[in-house]
This record gives sequence, C-alpha cells and structure tokens, in this order.
Amino acid sequence: MSDIKSLDDLKSAVSGTPAAVTTTAEAAPRTPVRDALGRAYATGKRKNAVARVWVKPGSGKITVNGKAMNEYFARPVLQLIVNQPFGVAGVEGQYDVLATVVGGGLSGQAGAVKHGISKALQLHEPSLRAALKAAGFLTRDSRVVERKKYGKAKARRSFQFSKR
Repeated sequence: MSDIKSLDDLKSAVSGTPAAVTTTAEAAPRTPVRDALGRAYATGKRKNAVARVWVKPGSGKITVNGKAMNEYFARPVLQLIVNQPFGVAGVEGQYDVLATVVGGGLSGQAGAVKHGISKALQLHEPSLRAALKAAGFLTRDSRVVERKKYGKAKARRSFQFSKR
C-alpha cells in the first residue's frame, strides 16, 4: 500500500483485480427456496397490512384468510391487484396461493398479498425475478399514513385562524 503515491498508481493497482469482483456475483446463481411440501413462503407488506403467503404449483386457486379470493376481495380492482404478479411473470393459473392477512383495510391487504405473492414467486422460481423486479413488485411500498402532530387538527392541517 505504501507504493501508491498518485491516482495513476491507484488506478493501475485496482485494474489488476477486477476479475475477483465480477466472478463472485456470477458464481452464485439463485437457487429456489422451497419447504418440504414444495411451497415457497414470503411476507408481503403494504400500509399497516401484513400478509403471509405460501405459493405452490397448482391450478391457480387463491385463498385469503380461508376464503376464496373473489369472496374476500369482492371489488374487481382488488382482485386485479392481487393477480398482477402472475400476469407480469406470465404464469397465470400455474400456482396455488394460500395467504393470511392482518391489519389495515382491504386496499392495503390486497397490496400486501400482491407483494407477498411476488416475493414468493421469485423464491419458488428465480427466473421470474427479472420480470417482477422490472415491474416494481418486489419493492415494499413504504407510503403510510402520516401521524397526527400535537397542536394540529390533522397531520398538517392547522386549526382555523381567528383574528378576533
């Protein structure tokens, strides 16, 4: 290290070892993560909702908290949200999903199940990761309701000003 006295010396010292950096990333391909029953497990989160999701090969049946998906998420918009990961990955009707969701409202729960399905799919089949990541489904949506502050009517709204 003491022989590096300029940026050119540093550049030549670093350029001698780029192969070690690139081979570690390429040497470890992703392997499927499955339990003894062939299921992949993941936790999805959105707002205050937390979903525990198990994905296994099957006929495309989605069960949420013991009910069919179209019974639990009655609104078509929420059903569309839950089914998005399968459409992006191109595997509609190939996986069964068992999910338990707690907290939040129905919209947040649908987002949590979507996040959990996406994470579990890429664990079960690592080749689907690129499509799911490009669509942004593997990233937790960190937007939550802002807390109410002391001395304010709501999170940011002040009480009405009175001149007299």
